[in-house]
Amino acid sequence: MANFAVKQFVVGPVCTNCYFAINEKSKEMFVVDPGDQADLLAKQIEGLGVKPVAVLLTHGHFDHAGAAEALKEKYGIPVYVHEAEKETMEDPNRNLSGSMMGNPEKYSADYFVKDGEELEIAGMKVQVLFTPGHTAGGACYYLPNEMAVFSGDTLFCESIGRTDFPGGSASTLIRSIREKLLPLADFIKVYPGHNEITTIGNERGYNPFL
Repeated sequence: MANFAVKQFVVGPVCTNCYFAINEKSKEMFVVDPGDQADLLAKQIEGLGVKPVAVLLTHGHFDHAGAAEALKEKYGIPVYVHEAEKETMEDPNRNLSGSMMGNPEKYSADYFVKDGEELEIAGMKVQVLFTPGHTAGGACYYLPNEMAVFSGDTLFCESIGRTDFPGGSASTLIRSIREKLLPLADFIKVYPGHNEITTIGNERGYNPFL
């Protein structure tokens, strides 16, 4: 899509990638994984002159979901997460806000999506790919027309997400990547939850975990 743009912002104590997926024609956009620094993200939204219409969470850890409620309230927009992630969102031990930050929080969402569900947000088709392993309800968001996938902490540039947190499973994570992400075309851009942007082809060829 010629009118598609992604803006990346690194937020919070563990350097999480928050993304704005922007329809440049309509100026509508959705936010992926606003983990922290809601004020900074709002300032960027205003500066870009774009209109947020949704927040999409790849999973419920504090460093990905922490600023979702603030953006929801400020802009009156819904929050999406996979249906299997509800427990992680609501449990401070599972979402790590208690154990890692010492500040127990519960997170909420407005829509609990299913594997394979096709959404239309900001004029873009978004396909939900259920990719458990890092958490029990982790998901990736695939935009076929924009040739992009937001992979959260499922797949990184030449690495994969940790599986030693509550609900994690290494075998499940590898299976998720093999079944849901590797079938995508080599040229699909992968926007991960941490570190550098990559492509499916690069991960197929050089990711030592796969």
